[in-house]
Amino acid sequence: MAAPVKSPVDGAVPAMQKLTIGKALNLGLRAAMEADDKVIVLGEDVGKLGGVFRITDGLQKDFGEQRVLDTPLAESGIIGTAVGLAVRGFRPVCEIQFEGFIFPGFDQISSQLAKLHYRTQGKVKVPVVVRVPFGGGIGAVEHHSESPESLFAHIPGLKVVSCSNPADAYWMIQQAIDCDDPVLFFEPKRLYHNGQLKSEVDTTTPPGPLFASRVVRQGTDCTVVAYGPSVKVCLDAAEAAAEEGRSLEVIDLRTISPLDLAPVFESVRRTGRLVAVSEASSESSITSEIAARVQQECFYSLEAPVLRATGFDTPYPPSKLEEHFLPDLDRVLHTVDRAMGW
Repeated sequence: MAAPVKSPVDGAVPAMQKLTIGKALNLGLRAAMEADDKVIVLGEDVGKLGGVFRITDGLQKDFGEQRVLDTPLAESGIIGTAVGLAVRGFRPVCEIQFEGFIFPGFDQISSQLAKLHYRTQGKVKVPVVVRVPFGGGIGAVEHHSESPESLFAHIPGLKVVSCSNPADAYWMIQQAIDCDDPVLFFEPKRLYHNGQLKSEVDTTTPPGPLFASRVVRQGTDCTVVAYGPSVKVCLDAAEAAAEEGRSLEVIDLRTISPLDLAPVFESVRRTGRLVAVSEASSESSITSEIAARVQQECFYSLEAPVLRATGFDTPYPPSKLEEHFLPDLDRVLHTVDRAMGW
């Protein structure tokens, strides 16, 4: 694990800091770059601009243009370059500016990045992190608000994770960079600078392993599982449900591939009910995989079918309609009501 960063400018980082997700990611990248000079950041506008969301702000100034590279607008080239760098012993961190821009690089990700370790019978490691700001809620135009994570979770050879809070953002990005396998790191962009989520982060001790889900709120009546931006929605829904005397247990998946469903199984065996929540469309999705697995493993414990609150099976709508597309507190609570009333 990378050691906490000592910035060339600011000196030692305090053990506890109150951070947003965006700032936590920035400090996590700094920590990884300080700990290992083989860590290189590359992407569109990641250098002088600091990224469109300012996640890489100040990195090029502090670490130089040889380690923080502004690239052309060519996602296939960004990923392909990262593969070559990884083969030569570097640990590249690519930024895809918006999730909808990742598809020109899909061939490099699926045909090269995911398969090189297997193709070489384990002789070649490909420690590449692809950072992907994803999800809606920012009032953007087409190709800027999508949730394509299930496409990558379906590709053997890739790890897929998503953070939902500042502590996980700070530590998970470092753990992903430390991983010798390629990692797709999905970041909830509408929460980057959300002041409500600003919280104390212990920069000395990681909260747990990278590929592990976690119960973030205990409850007894119904299990609610989510990841990325939907975790905050579910926690807010649990608060609202508590005011009506209903106890929801909320689980943050954190890791999408591999799925760590053991805590979900344990929870469902106690509550008897499960609601899976995601901004992605429901068809052939992470939530459908969760539903299938839970019904396989917990069939005799279920008091109701596994239900889902997701985005619709349509292209992401214009920004004026996105509040109707995204699963919000009311839709989550309505789905819980259906589960409880079965």
